[in-house]
Amino acid sequence: MSAVVSKSSPVVVAGQSEPATPASIINLSSFDNCFVPFPTAALLLFDQPVDDTIETIKKALSHALVHYHPMAGRLATGADGELHIACTGEGASFVAASATCSLDELATTSPLLLRDLTLRYPGEYCGLSDALLLIQVTEFSCGGFAVGVTWNHLIADGVGMAQFLQAIGELARGMPAPSVVPVRFEGSLPCLPQPMVTWLRSQMRIETDEMASLDVTISSSLISRVKAECGDCTTFEAVAAMLWRCRTRATMSDSEAPALLVFLSNVREVVGAKDGFYGNCLTMQFVQATSSTVAKSDIKDLVKLIRLAKEKIPDLYKNVGSSDEQQQVPPSYNILTISSWRNLGFDAVDFESGKPARVMWQGEKTVALFCYLCPPCKGKYGLNVISLCVKPEHADAFLGELAALDI
Repeated sequence: MSAVVSKSSPVVVAGQSEPATPASIINLSSFDNCFVPFPTAALLLFDQPVDDTIETIKKALSHALVHYHPMAGRLATGADGELHIACTGEGASFVAASATCSLDELATTSPLLLRDLTLRYPGEYCGLSDALLLIQVTEFSCGGFAVGVTWNHLIADGVGMAQFLQAIGELARGMPAPSVVPVRFEGSLPCLPQPMVTWLRSQMRIETDEMASLDVTISSSLISRVKAECGDCTTFEAVAAMLWRCRTRATMSDSEAPALLVFLSNVREVVGAKDGFYGNCLTMQFVQATSSTVAKSDIKDLVKLIRLAKEKIPDLYKNVGSSDEQQQVPPSYNILTISSWRNLGFDAVDFESGKPARVMWQGEKTVALFCYLCPPCKGKYGLNVISLCVKPEHADAFLGELAALDI
């Protein structure tokens, strides 16, 4: 008999002591407005139980929403037609669930069961009446549990959501308040020019083609070897270069067509954001070459291109006008977007039984062709890559290219 996940009906969890006052308004920053209201989901798997897991996390969530009250609000449209956050206190959507398998059995069950561990919005984008935050806690037969969090990207980026989940964990462990004071409105952030915001938003589109869902591990030995060959090279640069070349080789149909690598970077330090800021503070950086160049290059040469792009990030806020590079966008399937969740803080979340055994990105359709770099599973070494970046007919070739690197 196959494993199943049984879910309770959703309930609304609001802040424990939110005052019944007229809703305050939080304007979205230009960094927020670089995104469209699309859902993002993270799944944290814990192999050790918590006493009364569901009620403990539910209560801690309610407490956390007092400190993170915008999370309990809704999107609204102002008189000027612009979106903002209305702090209505309506709350987050919460579902309790149970699975008939153990965590160890997840790897051998249907991928559909893994999808059942997070909640989804009814549409491809988040509507004005939708909760900004959906949380599901699933208990497994072994005593372990999963916390799936789905959120409207306009409310927070990955750093912000990891901070919020860490706060829930601290409150679940009995702390009177989160150790980090949350900041949602950040008036000191630079205001990005409207042409730049508009252009970046135009790149946020739901993929209509079916993409293969892949979950692979890049071994620590391969990463170490590539880093040694490249000299002074970060893990991100090494893995991004490997993925870029392998995907280009697997999908290339025109050697002279552009192959664009896009990577997301947290720029809180660059722009001087306040400690505890949990709104969006990301930039997208681009590295472009022809498909043949990417396919034939040594990994170390691609690392150099990626490093040069990273070094230019501080300059984005000195010369932020529209440019020819922004206007020359190749077809979507020629673009690979990489987001690293290695250092965001998801792997530091602790609800009282220790840190997660695994952190995963969850997605079906996405606004770009993504590879998410996640921390390795507990007890393993390397880097977990979860992706929707190739069509099914290119999946075997992509995996074959990755395997060839590790010989």
